[in-house]
Parts: sequence; C-alpha cells; structure tokens
Amino acid sequence: MVMFSWLILMGMSFGIKNGTHLGVDIVLNAVPSRVGKWLSLFAAFATLMYALILLDSAWLAALGVDVRGGAIEYWAKMYKINIGVEEMRWPDFIMEWFGVKERVQRWLVLVILPISLALLAYRSLQAFVGIWTGARHHLIAGHEAEDLVDEHKDALKD
Repeated sequence: MVMFSWLILMGMSFGIKNGTHLGVDIVLNAVPSRVGKWLSLFAAFATLMYALILLDSAWLAALGVDVRGGAIEYWAKMYKINIGVEEMRWPDFIMEWFGVKERVQRWLVLVILPISLALLAYRSLQAFVGIWTGARHHLIAGHEAEDLVDEHKDALKD
C-alpha cells in the first residue's frame, strides 16, 4: 500500500512532465486557442500554488492566513519523534546488521511527501513557462486511447 502511494505521488509530476496526466480537455478543445492558452496557464499556476501550499504553507502567514505548516514540517516532526509504522517491519537480518527498531520509521515512509510536492511544484512551473512561451499547448495532453487507435487502425484489414 505504501509503495502504491509513492507511485501516485511521484506520478503527479511525471504526468505533467510528459504531458500525459489524465484530465478532461473538452473545454480546452471547445474554446479559441487564445482562451485555451489562458486556461492552461491558470491550471499550471493553480497546480503550482497547490503544491507550494501543501509543501510548506508558512509563507501564507504573510497574507494573513492562519496556517499550521505543510509536508516539510510534518516530515520533520515524524523524524524528530522517530515512531514506527504499525504495518511495516524490518526483516530480521536488517535489524541485526544495522541495529534498527523492529518497525520501519514513519519519517522514512513519509519522505516522499516533500519530495513529490517539490517535484510537482517544479514541473508545474516548467509547464507554465512552456505554455507561456508556446513550447507546450496544455498542462494535460494524455490521449493514449486515440493514439493507440490511430496506431493500430489497419491491424484488422488482413
């Protein structure tokens, strides 16, 4: 279960990087390209803000927002407390070799949060710049089904 969570968290930024993140682009395809560009810029900016707020929301205090922290602060707290995850235990040989506690430390499992959110912020900023400069059209562009149909449209002719 933990590794699936890691996959999802890392997949967010990977999907934006490759332009294959799932999304509904019916509105983008229905509006003029200039409006679509502005909507895509807004989506990239909103994703950047989402990642930054979840990563560390302390900067929102300057805007008068009452905040409690973010992924960095939560990870640091778990590192300091050093408690284990109930569902995950180290193999016996790891405990013997390294002298670690029986349970895998929670901070080790949660280190993916600040890493993945930092990558999401970076990839969102990168997408924003790409859309702004015209190197990229949309934040999302995953059309795997259409691509597969086009690729194999002649497969059943024989």
